[in-house]
Amino acid sequence: MGAGHSHGGRPASGSAGARHRRNLLIALGLTTAYLVAEVVGALISGSLALLADAAHMLTDVGGMALALLAIWFAARPPNASKTYGYLRTEVLAALANAVVLLVLAIYILYEAYERVLEPPEVLSTPMLIVAVIGLVVNLISMRLLAAGSKESLNLKGAYFEVLADMLGSIGVIVSALIIMFTGWTLADPIIGAAIGLFIVPRTWALLRHAVNILLEGTPAGFDLGGLERALRALPDVTDVHDLHVWTITSGIDAMSGHLVIGDGADQQALLLKARELLHEQFGIEHSTIQIETAASRAAEAEMPV
Repeated sequence: MGAGHSHGGRPASGSAGARHRRNLLIALGLTTAYLVAEVVGALISGSLALLADAAHMLTDVGGMALALLAIWFAARPPNASKTYGYLRTEVLAALANAVVLLVLAIYILYEAYERVLEPPEVLSTPMLIVAVIGLVVNLISMRLLAAGSKESLNLKGAYFEVLADMLGSIGVIVSALIIMFTGWTLADPIIGAAIGLFIVPRTWALLRHAVNILLEGTPAGFDLGGLERALRALPDVTDVHDLHVWTITSGIDAMSGHLVIGDGADQQALLLKARELLHEQFGIEHSTIQIETAASRAAEAEMPV
């Protein structure tokens, strides 16, 4: 009976998020600069839609700053107390972003309800100017974060926040134009509420993804049954059990499992084939494989739990 452990180490460029650190930093700078202008514009115009968008911008700034902090932590090497290092901080950052966005959506909906009951005066011109500037900033930030959002859950959270802000800016522009040409001020809280509602399902999906990683669930879309069948098809493998696949952080999956083999099988050769299979067909570099004979498997099954 033997065991094999294999991992490719950290990628040369670090975690998935680390490869896009520069773009994230630029997006943070742009968003922070615009946030100040948007808050001033919201106070001057009295617009809830603009205030909602400013609140989104605030979460963007906090989320991107948290994402950068998580990337920095993730680059720290493992130690005796943190054998995986700090890679999971990226997932924690995405979880925090999702929670903040959900709370924000609830606040916006409540404020919209209050304003429908008592519509305030809204100045459409400064509202429109600030919203157009915000749309440009959001489009630039989305372009910067688009590639990283496909690789890193951390950057995906930041990208979703910027996406919500981009649509929020469009909503504010529409609201400002309606008020400017019709004087119908209810457009402001209605569109503000629509902005809040838009982010809920996307944020919920991000929250579920982050929680699934923290619970060490099987990665979304991963074919665990296919992996088991592929391992059983290896020469001399008679059974597979205790098979687990989980995500350490975005772009880094891990696997552990037990392979039962026939008597006289070459364990080292089998381990090499299993690692090759995991790498080429399933993209898993970090694996721990326990090799057992039929006799040792039977003895293990008889042991009290």
